[in-house]
Amino acid sequence: MTIKIIAIGKKHEKWVKEGIDRYESRLRKPWDISWNFLAHSSLAEEQARAEESKRILDKVASDDYLILLDERGKNLSSPDLSALIAGNLGFKQVTLVIGGAYGVDDSVRQRANTVWSLSKLVFPHQLVRLILTEQIYRAGEIANNRPYHHV
Repeated sequence: MTIKIIAIGKKHEKWVKEGIDRYESRLRKPWDISWNFLAHSSLAEEQARAEESKRILDKVASDDYLILLDERGKNLSSPDLSALIAGNLGFKQVTLVIGGAYGVDDSVRQRANTVWSLSKLVFPHQLVRLILTEQIYRAGEIANNRPYHHV
């Protein structure tokens, strides 16, 4: 099953694409990734958040297992993330969401099965994409008992 990532913003910058390609090429079935990029809204902050959130939810099926990346979310260890994804692959589509510059509104947060914080730090969206791809790769390695992740 493919892990779907919905991201607000332009396609990957070159340096990010190189890193993402590196980890995606290492992924082993069923840990495939598909990217769905949605353009930034041209509206003001609150309106942009609402408009982008609606477009995000339009791309999420009712039975998707939705993980929202949000700085106010729950911190997960790499083994926790692995268990979360592995526990849902094969049963539901796992979809991860990276919101826009103003975040997402409560409709996305309420729809999310898990709200996950990469860190208490705030990262640029391009860097989040790279970190996320590496963590999905790491989660797959952990789930399949391969030596990439050292405890």
